[in-house]
Amino acid sequence: MQLLKIENLSKSYGEKVLLDSINLTISKGDRIGLVAKNGSGKSTFLRVIAGIEDAEGENRKVALNKGVRLSVLWQEENFDPNATVLDVIFDLDLPEIQAVKEYQWAVLKDEEALLTSALVKMEEFKAWSVEAKIKEVLFKLKIENLEQQVSTLSGGQIKRLALARLIIEDADFIVLDEPTNHLDIEMIEWLEKYLQNPNLTLLMVTHDRYFLERVCNTILELDCGELHTYRGNYSEFLEKRSARLENESVVLAKTKKLFKKELEWIRRQPKARGTKAKSRVEKFHEIKSQASKRLEEEKMDIALKTARLGSKILEAHRICKSFDDKVLIDDFSYKFKKRERVGIVGPNGSGKSTFLKLLTQEIRPSSGRIIKGDTVVFGHYKQEGIDFSEDKRMIEVIRDIAEYIPLEKGFKLTAEGLLEKFLFPRSQHRVFVSQLSGGERRRLLLLTVLMTNPNFLILDEPTNDLDIVTLNVLEEYLLSFPGCLIIVSHDRYFMDKLVDHLFVLDGNGNVKDYNGNYSDFRAIHNIANREEKRVIEKVSKPQEIQEKPKQKKLSYLEKKEFSEIEPKIENLEKRKMEITEQFEQSDLDPESIKKLSLEMSEIQNHIEALEDRWLELSQWM
Repeated sequence: MQLLKIENLSKSYGEKVLLDSINLTISKGDRIGLVAKNGSGKSTFLRVIAGIEDAEGENRKVALNKGVRLSVLWQEENFDPNATVLDVIFDLDLPEIQAVKEYQWAVLKDEEALLTSALVKMEEFKAWSVEAKIKEVLFKLKIENLEQQVSTLSGGQIKRLALARLIIEDADFIVLDEPTNHLDIEMIEWLEKYLQNPNLTLLMVTHDRYFLERVCNTILELDCGELHTYRGNYSEFLEKRSARLENESVVLAKTKKLFKKELEWIRRQPKARGTKAKSRVEKFHEIKSQASKRLEEEKMDIALKTARLGSKILEAHRICKSFDDKVLIDDFSYKFKKRERVGIVGPNGSGKSTFLKLLTQEIRPSSGRIIKGDTVVFGHYKQEGIDFSEDKRMIEVIRDIAEYIPLEKGFKLTAEGLLEKFLFPRSQHRVFVSQLSGGERRRLLLLTVLMTNPNFLILDEPTNDLDIVTLNVLEEYLLSFPGCLIIVSHDRYFMDKLVDHLFVLDGNGNVKDYNGNYSDFRAIHNIANREEKRVIEKVSKPQEIQEKPKQKKLSYLEKKEFSEIEPKIENLEKRKMEITEQFEQSDLDPESIKKLSLEMSEIQNHIEALEDRWLELSQWM
């Protein structure tokens, strides 16, 4: 079933063409990843699909199929800061959702009049299954305080709130712009499993390569305004893209030979030409355009000098850090060695950023001490970034740090040359910071950190908003970086490629040193969890129940039980209707309301138990 049809879509800003006559069809079950360099137009493409920006181009068409509901998760959500979590989650124009909202509000307020009205609506719109799903989603995403105001939420909490709202809406087609930003790794793994559902249809922009590998069945590449489609996941995309570029390279070589031949002909011809000559001239200009195409990808070049690192680097001696009664770091000691590669993992709120600030002596420990070597130069890439002055031009930001940057072997590089190495062309150097995309700001921030020539790099969520091309170059630089490296990142691919061991924070002050990368750690962690669950189940179940083999045929009593389930459910449904009618009576006293509410809840639980039993028995009928 076709959900979205795009024809002849174009979009440009001034002379910069972002989308050039794009054609695309999205059908039910497509799980599409969109990749491109920063500033290529990924977010613009999503905004056009969502109807936020107007499309351009003759005979253009951006059409959702009739009746298809679209839901979007934006990179940055603009929720009302004064709204509560409950307001945001249930801000959906669906009657069953509004019924659940009214019911949740009545439960929070514990007012019988509100509860009576809410129960009537829950029955009217058959919203009990919706309510159960909402509870499950909120539990999975760790959203507990429904009365909390949006203004008090962290970036990770807002992202989880937006995800909950998206999942609850249960749209036919979902669009996701960097869905993993601000989520901890466990939450990303849960979201990855949810999005693997074959019934989902989605289009997403993400830099998470494991996400693209495990979730997507199609990859779109936006390159120089053109859209290239590759069926398969991320690894298949890399293979097919390489084959496409190789093929285009062969075609380009032939076109250039033809262009040289045509150029010789056109130089020999007199100015006055016949009809055939004119058509050949027109063909010449077409060949010239094709021959001028550049297939070589621009690559970010990081070749900055690194300060010498002495034998004494960084030592932590029994450091502790607590805020009020909350202990984040408790009795941690460690001596860093040359070329150390450490990843830091832990759930949101476990103290990862605090840990980094302790190591850089930005904050003082509650007890213990940090000793830094004399030659250590920190380069700290912070998750929250730097508040660049919006009215400053890009070149001014760099010159405020240095006019010239020292390179290896005594060479120097101007501020302009440095910007070009980081894929900022000369035409962009005088652009104001306010005009940069999120990814371009991140790239500029990375530049300002590296140009201080650090020998101890600390990167706190460096992958947010960076495109895959930039990430690949950054990874290659960090693999050969001669100093020490600490990484906090939710990007599992990035961590696996770069770190040798992990500091695992549990949020209760414990910091465990695990020898291996993130995938190794998660594999061991998952095995331990499964073993713990198996032991719990073994202890909680009587031995005879465990050893009882699965029954392939129903006994006479079970067949009799199966035949009686449906009549029982019908009787319970009738009683539910009677209670609903009683709720509508105006003379009902509070005590009766309470009793009926309890009975309604018991009936609902009984119906669900009978339905589960019916399903269990039906598979053997």
